[in-house]
Amino acid sequence: MNLNKNFKKIFFSTLVIILGFIHLIPIYISLTVSLKRKVDLSSRWFFPKEFYFENFSYALEKAELFLAMKNSFIVTSLCIVLITSLGAMAAYPLARNKTLTNRVVLNLILAVMMVPPLSILVPLLTIMTKVHGVNTYWGIILTLTTFNLPLSIFLYSNFIHTIPRELEEAAMIDGCSQFKTFFTVIFPLLKPITATVIILTGVGIWNDYQFSVYLLQSTKMKVVTLAISSFFSQSSSNLGAAAAAAIIAVLPVITLYLFLQRYFIAGMTSGSIK
Repeated sequence: MNLNKNFKKIFFSTLVIILGFIHLIPIYISLTVSLKRKVDLSSRWFFPKEFYFENFSYALEKAELFLAMKNSFIVTSLCIVLITSLGAMAAYPLARNKTLTNRVVLNLILAVMMVPPLSILVPLLTIMTKVHGVNTYWGIILTLTTFNLPLSIFLYSNFIHTIPRELEEAAMIDGCSQFKTFFTVIFPLLKPITATVIILTGVGIWNDYQFSVYLLQSTKMKVVTLAISSFFSQSSSNLGAAAAAAIIAVLPVITLYLFLQRYFIAGMTSGSIK
């Protein structure tokens, strides 16, 4: 039995290490490409003999990466605030009141998650143009929040199922209203799943291209994905500068994950238990 357990432990540890290396390959290749000159045609698997750091300065100046990162930060931050707050408040009654209506609503929310966002791009762009939502913060924030709310509600509702009802009953006996009970008792317990929602939706919003390319057509409103795509055209491309811009743009996401990884893992495991 001990031999089998040790074999399984070694096998799964090796598998995790291999998968980790596979996921690191794109970052590694981006790093090697970002340190090469445009005329360097050597293998992308190897670092150059001389590092060419001008790609990073060129990416910052040519693509106005600081402006793009500022716009992405504003959009992502406000979207996360709306997604976490609205998602938690919507999931609470759906998880606690098990009525037929709530079940139908929750199933409809899950069904919305299955709809490809690009399938409604034309009517969305038409509506946004009529209400002057193109090239505005509120237009892209409203769009991205709407498409990420179903996932947030789904995760929050599953997590709230694991919280004992006795905590709410005790608070109500002490005189708390249902609204106050949610914000003083339930919401503080949602830290793990909130971290999960922030990472899953935040990364998706930071990396969004499909909506940004249509709703943010002004150069002053471009985000990091549009800034990186500016290095590619039909006639030419600058892989070194694009790779350098991608590495700079991914740093905030990595930092966010490092700060929230403990809560992220706890939220994923606890939210899967009913």
